Amino acid sequence: MPSAASLAPFPWTDVWGQDDAVDALRTAASDPAALSHAWLITGPPGSGRSTLAYAFAAALIADSPDDEHTMRQVLAGTHPDVTALRTDKVIITIKEARSLVERSYFAPSAGRYRVIVVEDADRMVERTSNVLLKALEEPPENTVWILCAPSEADLLPTIRSRVRPLRLREPDVDDVARLIVQRTGADEVTAEQAARHSQRHIGMAQRLATDDAARRRRDTTLRSVLGVRGVGSAVEVAGHIIQAATDDAKALTAERDAAERSSLLRTVGIAEGQAVPPALRSQISALEDDQKKRATRSLRDGIDRVLTDLQSMFRDVVMLQYGRGDDLINRELRDDLSAMAQAWPVTRTLVVLDHLAETREALERNVAPTLALESLLVTVASGRKP
Repeated sequence: MPSAASLAPFPWTDVWGQDDAVDALRTAASDPAALSHAWLITGPPGSGRSTLAYAFAAALIADSPDDEHTMRQVLAGTHPDVTALRTDKVIITIKEARSLVERSYFAPSAGRYRVIVVEDADRMVERTSNVLLKALEEPPENTVWILCAPSEADLLPTIRSRVRPLRLREPDVDDVARLIVQRTGADEVTAEQAARHSQRHIGMAQRLATDDAARRRRDTTLRSVLGVRGVGSAVEVAGHIIQAATDDAKALTAERDAAERSSLLRTVGIAEGQAVPPALRSQISALEDDQKKRATRSLRDGIDRVLTDLQSMFRDVVMLQYGRGDDLINRELRDDLSAMAQAWPVTRTLVVLDHLAETREALERNVAPTLALESLLVTVASGRKP
C-alpha cells in the first residue's frame, strides 16, 4: 500500500514516505504563524530531502493550493522567485554563498515568497557558512531559506541555531522495494535486493534495480575485497576499485559535459568544430574548470559509495560473529561472510570498520584515493592498520 504522503495533493505527490514532514510543511505554507524564515531538512542520503524542499518551495510561492501552473514552474526550475544551489563540486564556494545572500534580499517578483534552496548545505566550510549568517540572523521580509543536509551535525552550531529543523525518517527495505517496483517496473526480487544493497537509499536502489552493470560491479568489488590476502593483492584490488570508480564517474559526467560545452558554444555563436576566438577562451576555460571539479566530486562520491558497500559487508560479519545472521544486507555472500566471521576475532572486524570510517573522512580531506584504499585493504588483509 502506498503511504499517505504519496497520496498527498500536488505538489507533494513525489514526496514518498514522509507523512509527518509533509504535514508540517503543508501547514507552514498555508499558515504564516507556522512559517519560519529558515528551515533545515535533514535525513539520510536518498530520503528525499531535495524533493521535499522543492515541493515546499512550490507551495510557498503559489497563490493558492489550486495554483498548479505556478507550482509546476517551481518544480521545473523555471520560476524567478526560486534560487537553488546544488553543487557537483567538493565544496560550496564563498562566491556562490554571497550570490545567494544577494538574491535573498530581492523582493518576490511574482509569487508570495522568495525561496532560497541550498541542496548540499553540508558542503560549506566555516568561512562560507559565516557568509549566510547575517541573512539568517536578519531575514529579509518574505524570503524563506531551505537548507538540506544529511544531519544537523554537518552544519555549524551558529547556523543550526537560526533554522527550524525537520528530520526525515528512514524508510524500511520493504517500503523502498515497493516504491522501486512502482517506479521502474522491476521484479520484486530485484527490487528487494536493490533496496537492501543500497541500504534504503532510494536513488541508489533505483539505479541498482535498473542497471545490470552496476549490480555486477558491486558484487565483483565485494568479492574481490573478500579475496585480499596480502599487500600485493591489496594494491591490485585498490587499483581495480579506483579504475572502476573513474570509469563510472566518466560515464555519468561525459554526456553532460559535452552538452554544456555545445550549449555554451551556441550561445556565443560558435559552430561545432570552429576555432574558439581568443576573447572567448576564458569562458571555455572556466567551464572546463567547473567540469573538472565536478568530475573530482563524482569520483570521490563513487569511491565513497564503494566504502559504504564495504561497511555493509563487514557490518554483516560482525552480526554473524554475534549470532545475528537474520538481518544481513549482503545475504548473497552469506557463506563467505560466515567463513570470515568464524576465522576472525571480533576485534579484527572492528579494526577494519574503524579504518573504513577513517578512510571516508580522509577522502573528504582530499587524501589521495589510491593511497587511502591501499592502506585500508592492507588492514583487511592483516587485521592491523599500516
